[in-house]
Amino acid sequence: MRIIPFCFLTILFAALSLESYAQARSGTNLPRFDSRYYHFGFLLSYNTSSFYIDRKFPPNPNDSLLSIENVPQAGFNLALLASYNPVKNVNIRFIPGLSFQDRGLNYTFKTFTGETETFLKRTESVWLDFPVVLKLRTNRTGNFAAYALMGGKYSLDMQSQKDVNQALAQDIIVKLTDRDISLDFGGGFDFFLQYFKFAVEFKTSIGMRNVLLEEPTPFSAPIDQLRTRTFIVSFTFEG
Repeated sequence: MRIIPFCFLTILFAALSLESYAQARSGTNLPRFDSRYYHFGFLLSYNTSSFYIDRKFPPNPNDSLLSIENVPQAGFNLALLASYNPVKNVNIRFIPGLSFQDRGLNYTFKTFTGETETFLKRTESVWLDFPVVLKLRTNRTGNFAAYALMGGKYSLDMQSQKDVNQALAQDIIVKLTDRDISLDFGGGFDFFLQYFKFAVEFKTSIGMRNVLLEEPTPFSAPIDQLRTRTFIVSFTFEG
C-alpha cells in the first residue's frame, strides 16, 4: 500500500514536467513572477518518519532486551505558504501546517526459554508545525529553476499521549513530549506554468530535542534518547 502514494506523486510530477517543457518551447510563463516581494500558496506532502535511537550505556545486565529497530511509517502534510523575496533568488518562507506522522519501534526480547519475542510500538502524532526556511534558487532557465533549502521548525503535537495513565491504558505505550525543534535541509525544482508556479522538493527534518518521556517500563527504560527524523516529499502550488 505504501507504493501507491509514490506512484501517484511520480505520475503527477511527470505530467507537470511535460506540461512545463511544452510551455517552455512556446515562451516564458509568469515573466513578472520574481519581481513581486510576496507570494502565497500551499503544500501537499508525503512523509516517512522514524527515530534516532540512543540506548543507555552500559545496558542493564538484567534486561532481556536484545534490540530496538525503527519501522518507518508513512504520513502526510498539509501546509500554507507565505514567501518574502527581499532580493533576487533569495526567499524567506513561512510554512505553517499540519503533519500527520506515524513512527514504529520494533523491540526484540529474549524469553526465559531462550526464544525471542517481538513487540511493535507505534507512536502517532499530529504536529502543528511552524517552519521558517531560507530558499536559495538558481536563475531561471526558461520555465525551470533549481533551489536549496535550509531552516528551522518548532512543532507542537496536538495528539500527544504524554498524560496517559499507563495503569489505565490497554497496552503500554512509549510516551513522547508534545514539543519538538528540528532543522530542515533539502532542495527542489521550480516549474513556471501558465497560471501558477509548481515545485517539487525533497527535504529531511532532523529533531534536536530528546522527545522521550522516561518511565520505568520495558519499552522506555532501556532508551537514553529518542530524536525525530522525517523524510518529506512536497508539492508546492504558488501564485
